[in-house]
Amino acid sequence: MALARILKVSVTVTAVALGLAGCAGIPERTAEEAVRARAQERWDALVKGDIEKAYAFLSPGSRAVIDLKSYSETIRRGFWKSARVQQVECGSAEACDATSEIEYEYRGSRIKTPLKESWVRQEKDWWYVLK
Repeated sequence: MALARILKVSVTVTAVALGLAGCAGIPERTAEEAVRARAQERWDALVKGDIEKAYAFLSPGSRAVIDLKSYSETIRRGFWKSARVQQVECGSAEACDATSEIEYEYRGSRIKTPLKESWVRQEKDWWYVLK
């Protein structure tokens, strides 16, 4: 019985050690990489019409000023046809600008245009600032 307990503890310790070693091998993303990924996720949600998911990317301050229902009323579902984050520039460790190429349809023609957005770091994550 004691041997079984020792083996169980040994297996647990080994599993934890391997887990920690695995985490140590994962490089941390730069601010630019993190903002690029979150900005693209947000745009993917908007293109798909998933307003609730897009709303979740708003900064805590933005969400304090506009609720989901009001935000949803400002969004034209189906308007955007595609979006691709092209560039992220961080002026500080807490603030970045993401420039995306947005494609939409206007009067039967597809138009691509750049759009710059502000992102801020709060609570260990990056958030879109609604202006």
